[in-house]
Amino acid sequence: MHASRRRLISVVAMSVTLLAGSATASVAVTGSSDPATTLPAAAAPAAPGAAPVQNLIVGYKPSAAEAGSNSAAADDAAAKGKKAGKKAKFDRRLGTGAALVSLGGATAPADAADVMAQFRADPDVAYVEPDSRAYAMATPDDTEYAKQWDLFEATAGMNVPAAWDKSTGSGVTVAVIDTGYVTHSDVAPNIVAGYDFISDSTAARDGNGRDNNPADQGDWSAAGECGTGSTASGSSWHGTHVAGTIAAATGNAKGIAGIAYNAKIQPVRVLGKCGGATSDIVDAITWASGGSVPGVPANATPAKVINMSLGGSGTCGTSYQNAINAAVARGTTVVVAAGNSNADAAGFTPASCNNVITVAASNRTGDRSFYSNFGTRIDITAPGGETRRATDTPGTVTTPENGILSSLNAGATTPGAEIYKPYQGTSMASPHVAGLAALLVAAKPSLTPAQVKAAIKANARPLAGTCTGGCGAGLADAAATVNAVTSTPVTPVFENTTDVAIPDNGGAVSSSVTVSGITGNAPAALKVNVDIKHTYRGDLVIDLVAPNGTVKRLQNSSGDSADNVLTTYTVDASALPANGTWQLRVQDVAAADTGYIDSWSLGF
Repeated sequence: MHASRRRLISVVAMSVTLLAGSATASVAVTGSSDPATTLPAAAAPAAPGAAPVQNLIVGYKPSAAEAGSNSAAADDAAAKGKKAGKKAKFDRRLGTGAALVSLGGATAPADAADVMAQFRADPDVAYVEPDSRAYAMATPDDTEYAKQWDLFEATAGMNVPAAWDKSTGSGVTVAVIDTGYVTHSDVAPNIVAGYDFISDSTAARDGNGRDNNPADQGDWSAAGECGTGSTASGSSWHGTHVAGTIAAATGNAKGIAGIAYNAKIQPVRVLGKCGGATSDIVDAITWASGGSVPGVPANATPAKVINMSLGGSGTCGTSYQNAINAAVARGTTVVVAAGNSNADAAGFTPASCNNVITVAASNRTGDRSFYSNFGTRIDITAPGGETRRATDTPGTVTTPENGILSSLNAGATTPGAEIYKPYQGTSMASPHVAGLAALLVAAKPSLTPAQVKAAIKANARPLAGTCTGGCGAGLADAAATVNAVTSTPVTPVFENTTDVAIPDNGGAVSSSVTVSGITGNAPAALKVNVDIKHTYRGDLVIDLVAPNGTVKRLQNSSGDSADNVLTTYTVDASALPANGTWQLRVQDVAAADTGYIDSWSLGF
């Protein structure tokens, strides 16, 4: 247990430096060498309630007399108004050819609906709708909103404000598995009951181990207390910073704005003094997603999104993977930080786990932040900030304006006054994507975790700067993603993320996906998304096997010496049954190179 705790801490100690002077946070956090305070998204103006209706816009079919004759339209309006027992008078013709019909002044919505019903019943009417009003999109009045470049700047912001007219996160709970929560008035309106999963009472600092109070008691430590050579560090209040980015109250004339500002935050405490234990974290994942943990009361408000801005060295272990798989099976999207070691994320946990959205960090100019992990395990990039340059002394703060501003606490060890402060780190990037996931689930509750992940990746935009090592699909774009899931049908995605080893110059292996709930045959443009890690992809023969045994060749062997197969094949499967077990079959037909099926999915 102690070894596991130290592994988690090592990432933190190396990756998160608070922007509080030169203090170093030895939190098991996937913040960066300098955590940057994250500014939550700003609030959009409240939607007006049902307003009185003064006019209707009526579009007639081209064959109708009323489509071209104002007198015919006037007679029709009067007749329909009379039939509904209301006043209705032709006012003028619009540039589109539609007729503007006056109701004689402000009319109650129910009365206007009676008149509209008369128009809708007429086969000559193509459409009728209220002449509704539009309003200027107000900038949130949160006092620190102008500093939240990560939300709105065109170069490297996440285009959040333009998503708020369609979703603000209402009805979604986001679990922040972190250091807990220290009271902050800008976050408090959106807090729901959480839990403290730290079983070691010394690390928890509350004297009683696990309990129903997730209050952050502080994660400070003395020099050498968290392992040989560890330095003294103050309390990070890391979980509160993360929570603010996701769902700080917005439009309240104070502080910052949250990305999903009408979502709820469930603080789940796993990190205390010297980090957190794997056993506590996997229980927290289980409980937060609605699973049962012995000795812990059931979660009354299970989370649809989990954020984990934490990590340790090493590849994903079975304990983590099992907990994550079960959470996703319950319908919870799991978002994790990539890590802050400027290294391949494949060497860190939970960044290297399957079934998660792994998030790298970018800076204000759109480059990969110097500390951010990278590689094929990265799914998406989001603003993480840079409060210092790569060449600056660790612990210094040279460009606080380029960090991520969010809610924090001034206490050096135990809680003090509430404040706002910029941090940098993948710990700050991850909650941006968790907030976006909450916007998506609120906009379309039927979305599965696989669909959330696919939508975020499919609607990303290229980074404005550069990314060495791999930054996934690009920079997350909130507005583009929310618009996509609300304006078009979402493609059902069926995925298998279990690794399957491919023997060198050996027999074929396969990975299965079971499809259900699809009507009729598969589509003529079935999307087969394949992620195979291999050191010589030309050695591979890849087939898709349909439920009825039909084989579709995706790739023949070739002289292609490049690494990995990371692509989407389009297959005409219109003659094949959709439902049943599909297989991705892979064979290595040459010697000397090896690999494995990392993941694959079918998009219907």
